[in-house]
Amino acid sequence: MSKKLAAKASLIQLPPVSAPGPAPGPAAGQRSEGEVRTKTAPGSMAHFMATQSSAVKEAEELRERVRAFDGAKPVRALDPTQVRPSRWANRHADSFNDQAFAELKADIAAAGTNVQPVAVRPIAAGSGGPSVGSAAGLLNGSTAPASPAFELVFGHRRHRACLELGLPVQAMVVELSDQALFEAMERENRARKNLSAWEQGTMYRRALDEGLYPSQRRLADALGVDVALVSKSLTLARLPDAVVQAFPSPLDIQFRWAQPLGEALQKDPDGLLARAAQIRQAPAPRTAAQVLAWLVGGAGEGGAPAVAVDRVLNGSTLAPQRIRSADGRQALVRRDARGRVLVQFDAGALSAAAEADLVALVEQLLARP
Repeated sequence: MSKKLAAKASLIQLPPVSAPGPAPGPAAGQRSEGEVRTKTAPGSMAHFMATQSSAVKEAEELRERVRAFDGAKPVRALDPTQVRPSRWANRHADSFNDQAFAELKADIAAAGTNVQPVAVRPIAAGSGGPSVGSAAGLLNGSTAPASPAFELVFGHRRHRACLELGLPVQAMVVELSDQALFEAMERENRARKNLSAWEQGTMYRRALDEGLYPSQRRLADALGVDVALVSKSLTLARLPDAVVQAFPSPLDIQFRWAQPLGEALQKDPDGLLARAAQIRQAPAPRTAAQVLAWLVGGAGEGGAPAVAVDRVLNGSTLAPQRIRSADGRQALVRRDARGRVLVQFDAGALSAAAEADLVALVEQLLARP
């Protein structure tokens, strides 16, 4: 009996028991937030790469930020007398006497310290270099410690202000090579108070003279500046001290004055030095532009420059001057690219006697001191 019941039971078809399904999803045609449906393997790979690119970019940006502080230590409050100027210090003494420095010093005094930290590097035992308060460091004559522990990377004006105020200087301590220190200091100067043309040239000259870079081109590439700017800066930095001292301040010398001053030094160095001595002995003070005109063009009546300043600045590309006589004869006076002054007369403009007079006049001009 039991076998018959079992056989009949096997013939009964029960409905399948459905497994618990997922929670109701969004309506047809909609996708849940963040869901991206891909139909092919290439599509899935493209979606994966797209989601990763932003993360990779963010990670790279973070790495760049960390790299900028590689080797740095937390900001520390240091005794400014324990920090000496960099061997590449590029600020002239006049940079600490202007209104901008007075305002910076007042801000630091009000805050009790420098808000923006300077950067320093530890000094190796027995290493040389200017000490705090030395003339080479352009500081204020304070008593220097026997052995400063740190050398400035950048922030000479902030350090100087703290030193004069007797306040601690906030500083980041970093480990840098000479070349890395030089480049960091130059970038910081450009981002803050730009150096004058003469200060910048002095900085570049020192780096080249001490072999930090093998050439002007390599220096310009490392700093990301135009090599023409480096060349003009070096021309100014290599002027004789007597010429630089003829100006009210070296900070007044401009980049565009490099060419006329360089040409004057090359053509007549003794004359340039003599004119510089005359300017320093002159009783009346003169502007930097007047000094430039006197150095390049000499002095006229009453001690005024013999030529106008704008003509000095355009001296290497002197505009052609055409001279006409009453009867229509013409002559042209101009300066070529090599600095030569050329005088051209129209054919037949001069008689034989006039040509002889011209030769005598040139001889007279060349006989002048």
